[in-house]
Amino acid sequence: MIIVKTKEEIELMRQSALVVSKTLGMLAKEVKAGVTTNQLDKLAEDFIRAQGAVPGFLGLYDCPSTLLCSVNDAVVHGLPTDRPLEDGDIVSIDCGSIMNGFYGDHAYTFEIGEVAEETKKLIQVTKESLYVGIKELRVGNRVGDVGYAIQKHCEAHGYGVVRELVGHGLGRKMHEDPEMPNYGRRGRGKKFIEGMVVAIEPMINGGTHRVKQLKDGWTIVTQDGKPSVHFEHDIAIVDGKPEILSTFAYVHEALGITSTEEDEFRKEALVL
Repeated sequence: MIIVKTKEEIELMRQSALVVSKTLGMLAKEVKAGVTTNQLDKLAEDFIRAQGAVPGFLGLYDCPSTLLCSVNDAVVHGLPTDRPLEDGDIVSIDCGSIMNGFYGDHAYTFEIGEVAEETKKLIQVTKESLYVGIKELRVGNRVGDVGYAIQKHCEAHGYGVVRELVGHGLGRKMHEDPEMPNYGRRGRGKKFIEGMVVAIEPMINGGTHRVKQLKDGWTIVTQDGKPSVHFEHDIAIVDGKPEILSTFAYVHEALGITSTEEDEFRKEALVL
C-alpha cells in the first residue's frame, strides 16, 4: 500500500534527506587513497548524531554499520572494512538517517585519484540516468515509465541494469511501496499520485547485469568483476511534479564540481 505524505510531512522528510546530503558532503572531503571505509563509517555516525539524527542503516535488518560502502565491482550493500582505498578505485557510499520519525536515504559514487576513462563514463551515464528517471516521476505516470527511461539510457551505452535490487518508497519506514525497478515497460506498474515519496537509485554495471552475493551475507558484486556505479535521490511528487528532497550540492561543493542537474526539480534555489 502506498503511504501518501502531507506537505508538512514532506518538509520533515526533506530535513531527514538533507542530513544524509550533508553527511555525504562531509565524506567527500575524506574519501581519498589510504583511508579505510571503516574510518569513513565512524566519521559518518558521529556526524549524523551531531545533527540530532540517528543513523538509518545501523541495526536495520541487523546491518552492522552506518554506511554501506561498495568498492569497484561491489554493486551495493558493501560492509565497511579496514582495506585502504587505492588510487583508481571507485566507492559508492549509501547512507541513511532518521530524523523527525522519517528516513532519509541516498547515495553517491566517488572517484579515488585517477580513475580509468571507461569507469568515468560509467559514472557519468549512471548519474545522468538518475535524472532521466526522475523526470518520469509525475502524477499520471507509472513505475514502469521510470524504469524504462533509466534502462533505455544505460543500455544504449552497453551497460547492465541490475534486476535483483530496486529503489523503493520512503517514509517512516526505510522501505515502503512501491518498489522502483531501474528497468521496465512504459505504462506498466503502479500509478504515481500526489504526495508519494520514493528513492530512485540506478545500480548500473559496466558489463553484465548479473550479480552475486559474497559470503558476508551483505555485499553484492558483479558476476564478471567489472565496476558498478550507484546514485540515489529522495524525491516527492508535489503539485504533480517531481521535487528532489536530497541534494548532491554538498558533495559538489566539496569536490569543486559545478552542476545544474538538480535545478529543474527544485521550486527555489538551495541555500547551503
